Amino acid sequence: MSTETVSLKADIRQKAGSNEARRLRREGKLPAVVYGHGQPSISVAVNTHDFVRGLHHGHRLFNVDLDGKSETLLLKDVQYDYLGKNLIHADLIRVDLSEQVTVEVTLEFRGVAKGTTMGGILDEVMTHLEVACRVTEIPELIPVIVREVGLNEALHAKDIELPPGCTLKTDPEALVLICHESKAAAAAEEAEEAEAVEAETEPEVITERKKEEAAE
Repeated sequence: MSTETVSLKADIRQKAGSNEARRLRREGKLPAVVYGHGQPSISVAVNTHDFVRGLHHGHRLFNVDLDGKSETLLLKDVQYDYLGKNLIHADLIRVDLSEQVTVEVTLEFRGVAKGTTMGGILDEVMTHLEVACRVTEIPELIPVIVREVGLNEALHAKDIELPPGCTLKTDPEALVLICHESKAAAAAEEAEEAEAVEAETEPEVITERKKEEAAE
């Protein structure tokens, strides 16, 4: 995450409700709520274009002019429409640049797991980790190198190397990813084992020649 802050102007919303929210979005404004630090929550509206531009540049910290007072706000959550395309709401929390916060950070899986070269499938169970860090040290993502993950091997939250200044808050035993056999490979292996067992237990066929040898 960029440690720089983006300046935004916020208008306090006097009205609530879905109709008012739709009207604001038509005017290019994003409904949002500001809360935290033991202060009352405030419903606001910010310029959608400026807000989205900040997001696209990796910003999660905003300097917001709120009723003539500048506040440092951290993006806590965003909501999209049912198509997952357009922003419809944001949650912003008041922060101090020196304090620690708990945030979710995206995992970026890098490399090719060696287990996949043996017929395995890499199953990414988690896409984020929850970490605690200073507001100014929130990472944009956490890289996860998967090349050493073999067949039927897994990585847990405790196995992930965190960026400097971050402390893991997710359950350390939480499963992040696992490389398991594909159903086709497992079925083929079971079939081979069944054939081997059948071959070992198949009764010997006594031919006429063997009967004659036994009679002699």
